Amino acid sequence: MKPRTEMPHGADIDMRVWQGRTDPEPDSDRWHQRVRPLDADAMPGAVLVGFASDAGVARNQGRTGAAAGPTAIRRALAPLAWHRRGPVHDAGDVSCEGDALEAAQDALAARLAPLLEAGHLPIVLGGGHEVAYASWSGLARHLEAREARPRIGIINFDAHFDLRDPAHVRSSGTPFAQIAEQCQQRGWPFRYACLGVSRAANTRALFARAESLDVLVREDRDIDARRLDALQRDLARFIARCDHVYLTIDLDVLPAAEAPGVSAPAARGVSLALLEPLLEAIRDSGKLRLADLAELNPDYDLDARTAKAAARLVHLLTLNG
Repeated sequence: MKPRTEMPHGADIDMRVWQGRTDPEPDSDRWHQRVRPLDADAMPGAVLVGFASDAGVARNQGRTGAAAGPTAIRRALAPLAWHRRGPVHDAGDVSCEGDALEAAQDALAARLAPLLEAGHLPIVLGGGHEVAYASWSGLARHLEAREARPRIGIINFDAHFDLRDPAHVRSSGTPFAQIAEQCQQRGWPFRYACLGVSRAANTRALFARAESLDVLVREDRDIDARRLDALQRDLARFIARCDHVYLTIDLDVLPAAEAPGVSAPAARGVSLALLEPLLEAIRDSGKLRLADLAELNPDYDLDARTAKAAARLVHLLTLNG
């Protein structure tokens, strides 16, 4: 059983979740054998950071329970086969206490900026989709000292735009509207692609806001095997107009049969088989700086299907490192 480790950034990292079978054959390692707690001298690699929060989901009147998502994803990752060359570090969790959402978002941004400075690829494990504003803020802190006008491309696989007006209440439904406001204040371009949107789950006002912000939109019904090549070309053109890519995956983009453990299960969704080639193209673009996965709610998961899907996506995004 692996011990708890105190980290210099104030994170209490519980390595006991990293357990699984050990095979006797050579070159048969699994994630639980290779993940190490982050320390100050860690070589650049992928870094897992948990965001244990569902305050944004609660404010958005959704099904709470996503605060337990980071542990569930780690548990599902632990037995997966190891195919990486570089290291993976666990940097522990940022936890949201009660309704202190803004403080938790600021704490996560402060955790991510030095990781990016050190050359790591942070993979944030949510938590509600309020994680997106925190993730982007961490990347912004990292880039603002380096570039006057960074071109950050946000690629969101999601059944929802999450562009609700934050003037009313900031929640899991507002992060990209908050980011758009920040970009306007900073004089930065706002480049946002939302793929897998459900027309039934987004109001006309949200579609209008997406159009006014020049969002690249592809609905769930537009993503199928016949149109996958065209979508990959659209995505390549979007990435070409950016210097940095922030990838965020709301697990409710998947069909309910593949991801039942989310706040708002999708009646249709986009299958893993269609998402994976798109994610591989983003991973291999050379511009991916940061990724997160959101909305896993273990309370509603069946046979850990959603956790296993999330773990597979983390495995995919880190495969070439």
